[in-house]
Amino acid sequence: MNDDEIELKKHLKKMKKQGVALYLEGKPASPDEIAKKYYVREDSVYMPDYVTDEEGKLTEVRYDKVKCP
Repeated sequence: MNDDEIELKKHLKKMKKQGVALYLEGKPASPDEIAKKYYVREDSVYMPDYVTDEEGKLTEVRYDKVKCP
C-alpha cells in the first residue's frame, strides 16, 4: 500500500464518520475497498462523483469506473 492510498483511505474514513455514504460501481463500499481499487492501474480509472443535498451538504461519494482511450 502506498502513501497516496493510505491518505485516501483516511480521508474516506473521515467522510464516512461524518455520515457520507460511499459507493463503488453503484454498490455501497468501504474506504478500504475504494482506496484499493482507486490505485490499481489497469485500462481504466475511478472518478469520484460528489452528491449533495438541497443545502449543499455532502451526502454521498460515488466512485465509478471510467475507461481510458
